[in-house]
Amino acid sequence: MPSETSTASATVTRSTHSAERAHAITVRMHISEIARFLQHNLGQRLTARIANINDPKQVGKWAAGDSTPRPESEQRLRAALQVLQLIQDAESLYTARAWMIGMNPQLEDEAPAQCIADGRMRDVMVAARAYVDGG
Repeated sequence: MPSETSTASATVTRSTHSAERAHAITVRMHISEIARFLQHNLGQRLTARIANINDPKQVGKWAAGDSTPRPESEQRLRAALQVLQLIQDAESLYTARAWMIGMNPQLEDEAPAQCIADGRMRDVMVAARAYVDGG
């Protein structure tokens, strides 16, 4: 039977591995692919909210490759994808989506999607890793 220490190490290793994999996926994807993925899985309005823009139709233009987001919006989209990938790796895409839109006690009961829109990407990643680690 594994000790508590070895079990904790395995959990940390799992979340670390998932975070590294999510990062690798995110940096290799073109922004149009990211916009398309988020639009398909989160919807155009929520993706626009995450990117901190007012016009949801702009997300469709990014997804089609007709235009590119400003650097601040791209950073938010990449952060959202990375978090979704991290949680999806541990759970499922359905769970990752629900986690993104639900109130999160580690984020002062705000939704992670809104926190990303507000520029709190690091806080969201810390909360996502804690979730994957079972906390």
